[in-house]
Amino acid sequence: MKHQAFRASRLLLTALCFVLLAGCANVPLESQPVVVPGERQGPGTGDVVPDPPPDTDPLTLVRGFIRATLKPGANYAAARAYLDEQGRADWRPSRSLTIIQDTFGTVYDTSPQPDPNTQVVNVRGVDVGTLDQHNAFVPDYTSAALQVKVRKQGKDGPWRIVDPPSDLYATESDFSENYTPVPVSFYSDTAATFVPDRRYVVAKPQSGLPGRVMDLLVSGPSPSLAGAVRNLLGEPIEIDTNVKSLDDGTLVVPLTGLTGVPDDVRKLIAAQIVLSLQYVTSARIRILADGAPLVANHPDWRPNDLPAYGAALSLKLELQGLATVDGRVRSLTDGAPVPGPAGNGGYDVVSAAQSIDGKRLAVVERSGGGVRLRIGDLGHDLPLGNLSGSTMTRPTWRPGTGEVWTVTDQFTVGRMVMGPNGQWTPLHVNATDLIQQGGITELRFSRDGARVAAVIKGQLWVAAVVGADDSVSLREPRHLQPHDLEEVVDADWIGQDLVAVTKSMSQPVVKVTVDGQRLDAFNSSNLTTPVHGVTAAPDRPIVVADANGLWTASVLGEVWRPHAHSMKEADPFYPG
Repeated sequence: MKHQAFRASRLLLTALCFVLLAGCANVPLESQPVVVPGERQGPGTGDVVPDPPPDTDPLTLVRGFIRATLKPGANYAAARAYLDEQGRADWRPSRSLTIIQDTFGTVYDTSPQPDPNTQVVNVRGVDVGTLDQHNAFVPDYTSAALQVKVRKQGKDGPWRIVDPPSDLYATESDFSENYTPVPVSFYSDTAATFVPDRRYVVAKPQSGLPGRVMDLLVSGPSPSLAGAVRNLLGEPIEIDTNVKSLDDGTLVVPLTGLTGVPDDVRKLIAAQIVLSLQYVTSARIRILADGAPLVANHPDWRPNDLPAYGAALSLKLELQGLATVDGRVRSLTDGAPVPGPAGNGGYDVVSAAQSIDGKRLAVVERSGGGVRLRIGDLGHDLPLGNLSGSTMTRPTWRPGTGEVWTVTDQFTVGRMVMGPNGQWTPLHVNATDLIQQGGITELRFSRDGARVAAVIKGQLWVAAVVGADDSVSLREPRHLQPHDLEEVVDADWIGQDLVAVTKSMSQPVVKVTVDGQRLDAFNSSNLTTPVHGVTAAPDRPIVVADANGLWTASVLGEVWRPHAHSMKEADPFYPG
């Protein structure tokens, strides 16, 4: 009897081995999107995490590894469950996160492998961008270049990843679910206002959000704004101890290293902190410097305690915008021509821009076979600005400076500065980094003056404005939505986002985040493509120009309404 039982056990074990070997021999050549369950304790974390089923094939294993990267748990415990024992102990991923499209595949590498128990899996998809070490999104659109080596653990053991990638990979959906965007504020001396720097922080646990935002503040602006803004919390200032909440709900931000910092700078530091934390907490914020209130007699802060920074950059209610029509400048308020030669036909106006305070006008005028720039007081003769060429982009006023910028013949960015004698003088802008991307057909300052948006070869770019006085450069150009946004003809700023119009029939008007991480299409109802112009500003309706005239809308899903003073061939513009 014992001998028969032993023989039966051997037969059962042999049958199971054949099943396992058959399963290994029939591993699929390409995987489909599958989420696999599983249970494993991450090393040193105390987290119990899913372990992949023992029969998981290499393709599914790699997909599951990517999908587990951002699962809750300390030290990427869920992702470590897909690694072999050595990888679980040794893996030290960098802080860089590559974000790939949700739809991606895994296929076997065709190179011969000397070990039949080892497979190399290629991830086939598209990288849409990276989250850099500053937690800023850097747009990209290239084929995924990830290779993952997988090895069978013993003769009949499961497949596990060996030599895991040094960088983290996650899908767009997983990224959006696990990270939240936060506009972290830094100060612009040029415009005397705070400039939001869009960054991404881990969303959970929610109680830790203020501390994570403060870490970003202290570390300084992202490379996309480096040199364009100032970090008031730079060295030697540090966070003294952990940011924490008191029993009454007050959030305490303890700082150190502020000895000798004057009161006016302390108030700006308080504003920088409150403006940044308002997106992650509604609590009172108590800001301390070495245990005492940062600002004397003002220990606790809320957003409504702050002055209106940048108020001088806001549009006055009575300034409802202008438009160029048939060589003249007209008001969008009533459709009437503006006073002076810009409105009565004295100049053959190609494009124009009104100053933020509404008092001045810059126009590009046809002259002979080319164009030239005029700048002066609205309603009066506009003196020539000593700038001419074959083409010029519509002028744009630099916030906080009174400068007028335009691009001549697509490759020369000029800035016009008024001297003590009232004359406008052209100064050089170092735009090498931007014009290397191609000819510029549109240029527009952000409302805080820290960035410009540019249309280059039908594509949308953003660059930082660095420097002042006699030395100004356009740095860190970023190509926004390189795959989904093409044939752009015009763009403008609405807060920290951009509105762009394109030649596309399916999405003629789109909204794009300043870092290019997200694109949303406006309703195209009522529009007759192609759309050729747009203007936007905070707290103002967006105005676009199509073949039939002007249309307005305020939100993404809204149907476009005819403008009250619509005019064919009009190009609208708000001050700025």
